[in-house]
Amino acid sequence: MADVARLAGVSGQTVSRVANGRQNVDALTRARVQDVMRELGYRPNGAARALRSGEFRSIGVIVFELSTFGTTRTLDAIATAATARGYSVNLMPVLSVSRQAVVDAFTRLGEQAVDGVIMMIEAHVLEEVRLPVGLPVVVVHAGAHYDHPVVDTDQTQGARLATEHLLELGHRTVWHVAGPPSSFAADQRRRSWEQTLRDRGRDVPAALFGDWSSASGYAAGCRLAADPDITAIFVANDQMALGVLHALHTHGRSVPDDVSVVGFDDMEEAAQFWPPLTTVRQTFTDIGRRSVDTLLAEIHSTGHHAPVAVPTTLILRNSTASLR
Repeated sequence: MADVARLAGVSGQTVSRVANGRQNVDALTRARVQDVMRELGYRPNGAARALRSGEFRSIGVIVFELSTFGTTRTLDAIATAATARGYSVNLMPVLSVSRQAVVDAFTRLGEQAVDGVIMMIEAHVLEEVRLPVGLPVVVVHAGAHYDHPVVDTDQTQGARLATEHLLELGHRTVWHVAGPPSSFAADQRRRSWEQTLRDRGRDVPAALFGDWSSASGYAAGCRLAADPDITAIFVANDQMALGVLHALHTHGRSVPDDVSVVGFDDMEEAAQFWPPLTTVRQTFTDIGRRSVDTLLAEIHSTGHHAPVAVPTTLILRNSTASLR
């Protein structure tokens, strides 16, 4: 910094202002200082800046199952929102969902100096973990019960929209292919489907369970296709719904003439399924943005713990029709 100040003919304080993006430096002086910085290869010392400001401008994200559609879309939104706010993102994958793995992830992030953490571990193991005191935390997914803010899709609303749509088309009841029992989101969707049927006085069939993959949807679809009385299926995500559609076609059940199918997510490919899939749209960009906004409010002590539920929308396509 002293070298930059000497060559630019300014004080060290002016160099500091330019390096920290302060606005109280005139344009010509700022340009001269920046030219010297480039000439000397000067880069501000982030650690020293953090010691002065008490802020590292970095957030940690603890995540499991990086390959799932919702996780990748939410991570992309978090990274975009954090960058726009001048923060870097330190990603910490958890390879096995266990209490100790989550505690270890927090420990490693603490060593790497982050200002706060977004938790994206969508499994019931979180209920067993005591999160650290003093570190701002936001939990993405609705099932956890912590003294921390929670941001998620309104899973209950989405499953209700899907189930009510099928009932309003004249189907006597709706079968359900659920996600894994360990999943908060899958549990919320299954409970809402079940409650909607009960509220309408309809029979509640036994749910079938998959693992979010199209292969597990195909296996469940083969079981459902064998029963001619089944005319409506709500599937907990679009990838499993793709497998269900494949199974129904394979077994000679026409969609939507014989069976109506609704998915959940509205992944980009859903409109290209055959037939195009009616589904519940989650707005992952909103989830990521609201997660970052909520965490920064916690970091700066301006937040509160009210949960954030991002609304869903039912997207109507050709995989559902009135019962004939």
